[in-house]
Amino acid sequence: MQLNGLIHVLPKEIKLLIGAFVIVLSVGFYTGLLFVGETSTAHPNGIEEQFLGNEDDENATVMRFKKSDKEMLTLVHNHILSLSIIFFLLGVIVSITQLAKKLKLFLIVEPFISVILTFGGLYLLWKGILWMKYVVMFSGLLMTLVFTISIIIVLKQLLQKK
Repeated sequence: MQLNGLIHVLPKEIKLLIGAFVIVLSVGFYTGLLFVGETSTAHPNGIEEQFLGNEDDENATVMRFKKSDKEMLTLVHNHILSLSIIFFLLGVIVSITQLAKKLKLFLIVEPFISVILTFGGLYLLWKGILWMKYVVMFSGLLMTLVFTISIIIVLKQLLQKK
């Protein structure tokens, strides 16, 4: 079965379903990023402070405490499960777009690597491996970039007339 470009010949109803799904999915994804922006900073030390606390910082304007075992396991578990489902569904949709094979493969596989590096990295940071905050920042940024590119490609190809 030829998947490359299949998106162009789908019935209008299926295109509408896919379009509505990726728009609502994007609202949820970017709302999550807004939450991250509210709870920590886009800076490595802000990530560290969010999970390890800042009780020793006398200049802190907001007091934060180290996350508990239960909080960390819940966060890692929930995010890995939910994001794997999100990226699986988005990957299925990207697989029917018309793209170069290597680019398509990258857009489909990379998010899963970033999910493990981001949330596994947060867990390892919480366990005391402080340099993981840089891995978390990079992988989180890459995950967001790939998500955004995938959504743009899907929406653009849904709107194209072939």
